[in-house]
Amino acid sequence: MGLLSGDMLGPLAVAVLIFLLLLDLMHRRSRWAPRYPPGPTPLPVLGNLLQMDFEDPRLSFNQLRRRFGNVFSLQQGWTPVVVLNGLAAVREALVDCNQDTSDRPPPAVYQHVGYGPRAEGKWRGQATSLQAEAGSRTFGVILARYGKAWREQRRFSLSTLRNFGLGKKSLEQWVTEEASCLCAAFADQAGRPFSPKDLLNKAVSNVIASLTFGFRFEYNDPRIFKLLDMMEDMLKEESGLVRQVVEAVPVILRIPGLAAKVFPGLKAFMALIDELITEQKMTRDPTQPPRHLTDAFLDEVKEAKGNPESSFNDENLRLVVVDLFTARMVTTSTTLAWALLLMILHPDVQRRVQQEIDEVIGKVRRPEMGDQAFMPFTVAVVHEVQRFADIIPLGLPHMTSCDIEVQGFHIPKVGLRLSQPRLLTTYHLVAAVNVAMCGQDWNPSHPILMAKGTTLITNLSSVLKDETVWKKPFRFHPEHFLDAQGRFVKQEAFKPFSAGRRACLGEPLARMELFLFFTSLLQHFSFSVPAGQPRPSDHGVFTALVTPAPYECCAVPL
Repeated sequence: MGLLSGDMLGPLAVAVLIFLLLLDLMHRRSRWAPRYPPGPTPLPVLGNLLQMDFEDPRLSFNQLRRRFGNVFSLQQGWTPVVVLNGLAAVREALVDCNQDTSDRPPPAVYQHVGYGPRAEGKWRGQATSLQAEAGSRTFGVILARYGKAWREQRRFSLSTLRNFGLGKKSLEQWVTEEASCLCAAFADQAGRPFSPKDLLNKAVSNVIASLTFGFRFEYNDPRIFKLLDMMEDMLKEESGLVRQVVEAVPVILRIPGLAAKVFPGLKAFMALIDELITEQKMTRDPTQPPRHLTDAFLDEVKEAKGNPESSFNDENLRLVVVDLFTARMVTTSTTLAWALLLMILHPDVQRRVQQEIDEVIGKVRRPEMGDQAFMPFTVAVVHEVQRFADIIPLGLPHMTSCDIEVQGFHIPKVGLRLSQPRLLTTYHLVAAVNVAMCGQDWNPSHPILMAKGTTLITNLSSVLKDETVWKKPFRFHPEHFLDAQGRFVKQEAFKPFSAGRRACLGEPLARMELFLFFTSLLQHFSFSVPAGQPRPSDHGVFTALVTPAPYECCAVPL
């Protein structure tokens, strides 16, 4: 006899439908709160997904900003989202309220492709399902929940980036030597037209490989081609409609094996990182000083052995390495690609940079970070490249951990989501009714209903190209960062690395790479549009990042 008779299927289907509708109402509760940010009316279950342009979300956000103002709300599936536009709103949320906005929403995709179930530590005493959910995943540094594990890993990563000598070489020496290898590869092009993208990717990848594993790839090493191909696949997966849908309705990912099939690039990249870490473990001599970040992390793992509260474990090592490659490699190489494009489009700017290089560095000596103090125009150009390129227009999402107020709008801490969609009982139907219709607060004793903060999306593009701040926001204009005497000036609205406690941890390394690679290339080459080719466009292509449209250049040795 079957578990369900035909007579029972109809009422069960109706009960499930009622439950889902009530759950949808429950997720909309925040929209009924006084002073909640305005926004477009969401559809049941899907929310506002159909109103978004996933090929370039900036277009959708700009339209909604014109309609609803600098702070507006969306519903992505069952996830409440508030979008922040303009310097004032972003600063108020991420800086003034940083204690309450430094959390991250748990990324559903990564939980199913290898960002596995190691906690910040075992919860003491009786843990509610909310606590179990909050502590049952760890995500390295960038995607980590705000708490002890994040603080521990961020402190370790920053300390390593700042102080780690990598044997007898400083990090600046590694970057400088890689810049020389990059210049040699450019010289091999012998002034012929070529796309600089792959060489830039390889150079920046080698800096991360040197930091994490103590070695660099030769530019013809098959492994670096494999690594770059995987990262390109990951970028395509990150920006697709499928990714947005599964993050909005994560229950889809409970289908066995679906995540690995839909996101093969991410899965393959993690497998490659595992291979590289295993190689380092096999050659590690624990009696010797650490050779690189991986060795230093393994020393911390050994020190923390037997401590369930520690976040130093094999899984987090994997994630910290993945963070460095994904967050620093692609962003820095993309910015350098923009820099060369803008130099061939603005030869007058290129000549001024080269004149400053000749005066301060000369033709023979390698550039050093100390040269920045004497090169205001070059530093201004590097900053303006970052502002104009605007490669990460939408910062990584934040999540509220307390009720906050931004620009006079109330943004609540608690939303709700379904944690165990397979377990639908009358008890949960009643709980959903009480929450959705009767205004009762969420209760931790509802094991199927998990508390979740409101997701915050910062439209960094609205800050970097704010017409009230920048004289020529949509044009490449290095004078944005120079005063009347030609001295470099900082601008508060320069936020390519975001702001607050979750600002990019790799910012110092990125600044070093951008300055040293850029000045090394312009010290040795003059860049131009190939003869007979049309002038390239300076309009970016939105994937997970904003990249230049494919272009070629000629690098003529000076």
